[in-house]
Amino acid sequence: MNRRTTIKSLLAFGFLGASGFSIFKWVDINKAPDTKLLLSKKDLIADLAETIIPVTDTPGAKDAKVEDYIIKIMLKCTDVRNQNLFIDGLADVDHYSNKHFGKPFQSCKPADKVEILKHFEAKSHSFNSLVAKVEGRYLGDPFFTQLKNLTVTGYCTSQTGATKGLAYDYIPGMYNGRMPLTPHQKSWATK
Repeated sequence: MNRRTTIKSLLAFGFLGASGFSIFKWVDINKAPDTKLLLSKKDLIADLAETIIPVTDTPGAKDAKVEDYIIKIMLKCTDVRNQNLFIDGLADVDHYSNKHFGKPFQSCKPADKVEILKHFEAKSHSFNSLVAKVEGRYLGDPFFTQLKNLTVTGYCTSQTGATKGLAYDYIPGMYNGRMPLTPHQKSWATK
């Protein structure tokens, strides 16, 4: 009889602890976001986006002004939960780079910046797909997922990215499924 009572007590304690943490997390991500902090981190956002899409033979994310796109979308088109997760993610990047590399993200070497982003990418995929879907639905998308999606969308929809980074045909005419590429022409987004 004592064993059953102990097991019930442990299960109740575990359930209360998990629900208490969930309530705290829910309240934390639904608070009013500090949008001034987002505006003050414009340089950090630009460096993060540039690390994802660097300058090569095509312009990078900074050349396409992706940081302005990310800030505008965060302020005007994103719900409170995802705004808070993104702002908290920016603070986490600062904390992680200072803790592990002893300097802010902007001062790190390119290899260190890639290592920091790999850490946050692994952190965003910590659960299997079902738990990640439930977490994304109720708690919002992870920071790195938001950053990557906004960076790629901002780059591909900018004039610089569409015309110089991608093969943009502004007057397509009719559809021809067997249109040959000219020498050294880039395909749209795959190569």
